[in-house]
Amino acid sequence: MAGNVPLQHGTAQAAHSLGTTEPPVVRWVLTGLALLYLVIMLFIPLIYVFFKAFEEGIALYLAAISEPDALAAIWLTLLVVAISVPLNTLFGIAAAWAIAKFDFKGKNLLITLIDLPFAVSPVIAGLIFVLLFGAPGILGPWLEAKDIKIIFAVPGIVLATIFVTLPFVARELIPLMQSQGTAEEEAALTLGANGWKTFWLITLPNIKWGLLYGVILTSARAVGEFGAVSVVSGHIRGLTNTMPLHVEILYNEYQFGASFAVASLMSLMAVITLVIKNLAEWKVQQQVKEAGS
Repeated sequence: MAGNVPLQHGTAQAAHSLGTTEPPVVRWVLTGLALLYLVIMLFIPLIYVFFKAFEEGIALYLAAISEPDALAAIWLTLLVVAISVPLNTLFGIAAAWAIAKFDFKGKNLLITLIDLPFAVSPVIAGLIFVLLFGAPGILGPWLEAKDIKIIFAVPGIVLATIFVTLPFVARELIPLMQSQGTAEEEAALTLGANGWKTFWLITLPNIKWGLLYGVILTSARAVGEFGAVSVVSGHIRGLTNTMPLHVEILYNEYQFGASFAVASLMSLMAVITLVIKNLAEWKVQQQVKEAGS
């Protein structure tokens, strides 16, 4: 029986090889279909955006992205990102730390709540904030009496963006921190390090690439969010229009060159984000492999 083990092992390997290796023709066809799909659905539209943006000349392009309403939309988008991303980063780290490192009652409920923005339509999320903070809403009369404006103002846009981007950092860090376990933190505590020191010197360096990946995804979604922001913004030119809303307004007014010019800025941000995302994703995969070994 012992002599049959290598043979059985070799047979299993051969069967596994036969089960997972496809003929070259099949691999080339599948690869070609995947590339064709990406070209049609991604590369051609992206190239078309830049082509239309510069179609009327560089002077008109620069004028479109530098006019006051466009600059206000760009500034507001960057402001919303600067507020919502750090807040969701802090929440994501805290939630991932609690879920991955501790066992407590309500853990599954917390995970479900983190995933809630994935299940709720952004438009519905915007309507929820209107019902809460709008003039006819639950807190509307009290806010109006205190002269606090949330809906059709920057705070409402920030709240809507925070809601739709809430899961990304936490969802990226939870599996990474679970795969790393708690051995290093326990060793640091045993050697006399306090909780904050353990976090800064042990946990944070171990999750830095996963954290960067989550922050990138959060930023990309914050820049491109349309549905929830559209509901709470009021579409006030120069005040509450983010870049996606500004693009929509320009396109509806048949200012196609200007709309594509602003859209090209968003596309450029997306391309840069994609490059950084791929680097961070590769680093995360390396960390997971090292943790598993």
